[in-house]
Amino acid sequence: MIDIIGKRAWFFLISGIAILLSIIFLAVFGLKPGLDFSSGSSITLSFSQEVDHAALKGELANLGYGNSIVQTTGGGDFLIRTVALTDEAKKQLEADLTTKFGPVTEKSLQTVEPVIAKHTSRVALIAVIIAAVGILLYIVWAFRKLPKAFYCGTSAIIALLHDVLITAGIFALLGALLDWEINLMFITGVLAIIGYSINNTVVVFDRIRENLRKGISPSFEVITNYSVVETLSRCLNTSITTLITILALLLFVGGSIQNFVWVLLIGVVVGTFDSICVAPSLLVVFETGKWGRSQQPAQALK
Repeated sequence: MIDIIGKRAWFFLISGIAILLSIIFLAVFGLKPGLDFSSGSSITLSFSQEVDHAALKGELANLGYGNSIVQTTGGGDFLIRTVALTDEAKKQLEADLTTKFGPVTEKSLQTVEPVIAKHTSRVALIAVIIAAVGILLYIVWAFRKLPKAFYCGTSAIIALLHDVLITAGIFALLGALLDWEINLMFITGVLAIIGYSINNTVVVFDRIRENLRKGISPSFEVITNYSVVETLSRCLNTSITTLITILALLLFVGGSIQNFVWVLLIGVVVGTFDSICVAPSLLVVFETGKWGRSQQPAQALK
């Protein structure tokens, strides 16, 4: 039998390194707040001829918009995030860019006031906190017949924080390299991976509960490893089919859902690792107090 839980020390090491790097990325680069979380204007422009990203950013600097963030969308358009633009300022900007690069077409324009941005930030934070607390309460209730149900909920929440932190760290790096910002689609993606990850975790925990009732072994570590192996193909198959769908979206993604798709892509990969290797291993650590393998996983199976 595959010894997954017995190698938990290695999985914790991998997770620890990923978390440490994520914290460093967040501390050094930070997350760039998008239009939803800070005031300003976001305009999507399409040029009739090919325009270089660096050339466009340089021209914006020449026009007095040096702090603007420029992103290339999936359709080849440019998403420009800058200070709040009045109608006159927007028309002048488009006229100047037309002079430099040729005909330009405005595809979308969005402006957010500071008060709205502050309210959106508060609501997004509350949504994430409520989701985490709700999941903890649900896990404790769903596995209340286990000897230490609170350990299940705690393991699940720690694993979810692991997923969110690593995803945020990767986005901080992408923000530094590609000028990616976080917006409401990013928050939506985070909530989606929380739900996806907890779904796989609940499947594994539920199998542990069933095997405890069957009494297939006196060892909790053995039962946990056996349960993880039993649900391994189910978790991997679900993740692979989900990734195929996400990759299909990625090929045709537009700038408006770019954050959502990339958060899902990162979150599904990290969440699958977490559900199989981290959450069950944490449960074993809480139950046995041992961070490394205590016995062979096939031992004492009935």
